[in-house]
Amino acid sequence: MVNFNIFVLRAILGVVFAVVLMRMFHPEFHMVYVAGFAIILVALAYLLEYWRRRKMEKKK
Repeated sequence: MVNFNIFVLRAILGVVFAVVLMRMFHPEFHMVYVAGFAIILVALAYLLEYWRRRKMEKKK
């Protein structure tokens, strides 16, 4: 349940930041591009978490 809550929070924040950034820098883009950018942001969050955990395990 905790992992699902983290996913929902990251997805919501990914959408919010994608909308804000895309509307600030490229207001002419369609919502499909915003959705793609949101998916990329969420994927990057998981990738960075994986990288951080792997790095912490090597230190032990």
